[in-house]
Amino acid sequence: MAKVKLMNKIASVGVDILKNAGYEVGEDVANAEGIMVRSASLHEMEFDKELLGIARAGAGVNNIPVDACAEQGIVVFNTPGANANAVKELTIAALLLSSRKITAGIEWAKTLKGEADAAKLVEKGKAKFEGPEILGKKLGVIGLGAIGVMVANAAKELGMDVYGYDPYISVNAAWGLSRGVHKADTLKEIYENSDYITIHVPYMPATKDYINADAIALMKDGVRIINCSRGEVVNNAAIGAALESGKVACYVTDFANVESLELPNTICMPHLGATTPESETNCAIMAAKELDNYIKNGIIKNSVNFPDFEDARDCDVRVCIFHKNIPNMLATLSGAFSKNNINIEHMTSKSKKDFAYTVLDINGDAPADIIASLSEVDGVIRVRVIK
Repeated sequence: MAKVKLMNKIASVGVDILKNAGYEVGEDVANAEGIMVRSASLHEMEFDKELLGIARAGAGVNNIPVDACAEQGIVVFNTPGANANAVKELTIAALLLSSRKITAGIEWAKTLKGEADAAKLVEKGKAKFEGPEILGKKLGVIGLGAIGVMVANAAKELGMDVYGYDPYISVNAAWGLSRGVHKADTLKEIYENSDYITIHVPYMPATKDYINADAIALMKDGVRIINCSRGEVVNNAAIGAALESGKVACYVTDFANVESLELPNTICMPHLGATTPESETNCAIMAAKELDNYIKNGIIKNSVNFPDFEDARDCDVRVCIFHKNIPNMLATLSGAFSKNNINIEHMTSKSKKDFAYTVLDINGDAPADIIASLSEVDGVIRVRVIK
């Protein structure tokens, strides 16, 4: 029986999918072939040699050592789009919070508790919480993945003048984007023209401090910035200085921490982006199906460190080989079978940056000595045989 270890509480519907498929699932499982995780950090974890795949029930994978996993032939999955609507709704709420001083007004109203003339005091004091409407204002959306597209479309429906920037937009995302959303060719165009800016990029070395002092200097005075992406994409020192000077009117972040909680004119939320029952259910279902399909069939979908491979298995044996993306590898791998007069019914090889995944479907047996010889080939990381 294959095993899946849970590193966080995972929605029961996802756990049930695996249990019904014959897996042993739990937090205390040892020597597991799969791991399901939400927010727990795996960077200090030593992985068992049996581990085949890690499924993150969410989009971001900065809590997983992705590169180290690739070097061990461990496939890391995420669940793009599963929590997109939840994050979209929170981002729209953040836009309104940044404009209307709603949270500050609520906190002030609480101080009037017990006052006999509270109603009169409200009418007298409400003016200090005046804030602009978002109707007709310009919104810059940085990153047009599943979430960014939904935010852009929703903001357009609310009457905002929306500009989107993403040099790597996918075909599916482009099809889903409203025709009314303007295409920005550069970040500079977003910065110089937007009254509001919302960020929806993954966190990686290239996006650390994405919003920094130089970026803020290009923005309009009084801009409002929304960050429901990752805390690290905004430089706290730079945003703090801009908030102090008034260059940035308000900053809303979904990543409350020691630094962000000290920033002026900032609304800190406790990472609520995907904290909805619907989102947790969607992510758990997708993650469970990804793990199951990979462990049983070698099929890879939504991996962040290896290429997708979705060919159905219809032969006796499937040999799955993880290797470095280097010349002459395919000839070496296929040659190990041909010189032993074993016919390969179907072979597919795909690469993703420095790594590749080659799958050979064979009718009959795959002798152990051939599999052992493949494991010794320079550049081969891992060989799996699925029967």
